[in-house]
Amino acid sequence: MISSLRKVLGMLTLTTACCAAANAAAPVAQIQAALAKPAIMCGRFDQTKQLTGIKKPLLSNGRFCVAAGKGILWQTLQPFPSTLRITRNAIVQMQNGRVAMRLDAQQEPVVKMINNVLFSLLAGDLSQLDKLFELDGTIRNGNWHVALKAREPGLAKAIGDIQLDGGAYVNKVTMQEASGDHTDIVFSNIQTGDKAMTPEEGAMFD
Repeated sequence: MISSLRKVLGMLTLTTACCAAANAAAPVAQIQAALAKPAIMCGRFDQTKQLTGIKKPLLSNGRFCVAAGKGILWQTLQPFPSTLRITRNAIVQMQNGRVAMRLDAQQEPVVKMINNVLFSLLAGDLSQLDKLFELDGTIRNGNWHVALKAREPGLAKAIGDIQLDGGAYVNKVTMQEASGDHTDIVFSNIQTGDKAMTPEEGAMFD
């Protein structure tokens, strides 16, 4: 029933959809070309999370590093120290130098999907995001905006709608969850190259 309905809708909107897709693809391709793709990128993050039914937002900040081919370090400094290490195969949370939580992709298949989304979001890899989201982008004077809408209901329920803003790098991520919760993450003080990551941070991937 659902597949038949999709076919009918597809025939009714074929001409419009083709034109809209062509118009949307051009800015997204331009944005992808404008993004820097450093092997190592580190910086500061400031996160504001507004929970439904709670007036006061939850604030946190810290440091992040993205290392191509290795993973992501998400080091929360405030309100309390915690480190999240994200690789292709696992998500590991560490507190006080000890592993507090570990999720393996082999045991939890959704972990791999979440990791791919996180890698692509922070690295600004729109070609990978296009596999899971419908992308609608605009670019002007080197500044760009991309709205992402999950293609699958399961992903839409888990992540919600996402918006990205940036220039040479992703500067802001906005997430609107299906529950009504709202999260803004702003990135600043971005550094790239081998010296951007400390030896201690590099050792976390070994």
